[in-house]
Amino acid sequence: MERNVIISIQGRQSFPQSEPEIIELVTEGKLEDRGEAGILLSYQESEVTGLEGTRTTIQVEPRRVTLMRTGTVNSQMVFEEGRRHQSLYNTPYGALEIGLHTRKIRASLDHRGGDVTIYYALEIDHEEAGRNMFRINVRPAALPR
Repeated sequence: MERNVIISIQGRQSFPQSEPEIIELVTEGKLEDRGEAGILLSYQESEVTGLEGTRTTIQVEPRRVTLMRTGTVNSQMVFEEGRRHQSLYNTPYGALEIGLHTRKIRASLDHRGGDVTIYYALEIDHEEAGRNMFRINVRPAALPR
């Protein structure tokens, strides 16, 4: 069953010799409970994120979170605690190969909503480029009156 939800995302990027960057996004989206396959979240990116024309889908499974983008930006990022995954990040300006080393995942998400937090290191050319965290909060959208 698919339901309308409000998705709040907070991301923090920490790079050597610079102050952490914090981004926040609140958007309407969809939540679909796929049973054993986990929870699927999806939303349309906007001009605010710089990814207008891109659909983001986040699949939350018991031991893995996969973030997929299709449209003007195409990518698939896989997060598994204690594991490193390579990813090709395609943008209108070209492709970039990145590595994601997930340090910790905390997820308490079900058909009603909940939270997901991921701590990971971003690697470019096999060198750590920064430490990142993103937190997703999902809650039911208000019902129309």
